[in-house]
Amino acid sequence: MARPTPDRGWFKSSRSSDNAACVEVRFVGGAVDVRDTKDRTGPMLSFDGRSWATFLTGLKAGSAS
Repeated sequence: MARPTPDRGWFKSSRSSDNAACVEVRFVGGAVDVRDTKDRTGPMLSFDGRSWATFLTGLKAGSAS
């Protein structure tokens, strides 16, 4: 079973470039929120921890779906 991630504020990956074409994430209460870096007051998506982990596993495996 995965360890809970501590709550933290918005951040973007250290691998992001400075071209502003990226997203920011935050971990809050077991959820992962995602928003557009260029539109910080706009809509955001929220995922449960299991869905986020599945998404990251797919990215690491080279899957876009």
